[in-house]
Amino acid sequence: MPFKVLPLQVTPLEVPQAAGIPAGRAQATVALADLVRLRHKATGFSFLPRQPVHSLLYGRHASRLRGRGLSFEELRGYAEGDDTRAIDWRATARLGKPIVRVYSEERDRPVILVVDQRPAMFFGSRRATKSVVAAEVAALAAWRVTSLGDRVGAVVLSPAGIAEIRPEPRERAVRRILDATCRANRLLPAPGGAVEARGHLNEALRRAARMAPHDALVCLISDGTGTDDETADLVTALTAHNDVVAVFVYDPLEQTLPALGRVVVADGERRVEVDTGSRDLRDRFGQAFAERRSRLHSFSRERAIPVLPVSTDRDTAEQVREILGRRRDGGRTGAALAGRPGR
Repeated sequence: MPFKVLPLQVTPLEVPQAAGIPAGRAQATVALADLVRLRHKATGFSFLPRQPVHSLLYGRHASRLRGRGLSFEELRGYAEGDDTRAIDWRATARLGKPIVRVYSEERDRPVILVVDQRPAMFFGSRRATKSVVAAEVAALAAWRVTSLGDRVGAVVLSPAGIAEIRPEPRERAVRRILDATCRANRLLPAPGGAVEARGHLNEALRRAARMAPHDALVCLISDGTGTDDETADLVTALTAHNDVVAVFVYDPLEQTLPALGRVVVADGERRVEVDTGSRDLRDRFGQAFAERRSRLHSFSRERAIPVLPVSTDRDTAEQVREILGRRRDGGRTGAALAGRPGR
């Protein structure tokens, strides 16, 4: 019976240095204090909408993102210095004098973080597990949003279920999100819970849609495990009235499995010892990851959803700034997560 390649997700690997990978064990769990300290690193990057030229979102993807909206406030008489493009021609004709439409910028733009802490995320061969990196990305985003007075909420997936944090402004919202994320992280690994947890992703997207009926930014932070046709339909529905950004968390070992000898792999329910010295096994393992990533990028192109790759082998804040911020800013940071000038 041919061996079926399973995701490596039981424990963070302690990879031998002989495999060409730095020796040591990946950070398996994250503490609340770790995520709180990231507050001071949540600068120099942007998801919306004016991007530095080095940003992955610069150009086509940046134009897809809506940024803050404008709310109609009132009609009033034209005054010297008003923009002629704001003239309401119907009201002008009706009243016999120039009338302009006055708009005010929406006070905030809610951001909903979908944070994946399912068993498939409990894998890492370098600096940290995917679950830890996902938590760090969520913390950086949440701190950046609230530093500008905007609202942030979250849907956190875990082996035990789904936690919802309604969008709120200020530090209180961040603390609630980080606390829920740490609680979910502490439940990993969860043998026997992976099969059930796969369905949680679609339920999390449904809950995010209820929290973000329109004009919100939904940030999905996951490795993309367990997506199906329903996932595609749910994300498509979200993009009709909101912006969606996907942060694709991956481990370098998923791309190229080195010959480590006999190791244990699992899907959260079954454990199998395999010989990674098998070239056929390594090829199939790499192909499975390549196909998953290809499906994600294909879906992204079809719906103009930016996919931001973040690896477990490097500092998360540095990667976020490289992807979304300025590489050399001369002391000026990138725009804020909510699209305001950096500060």
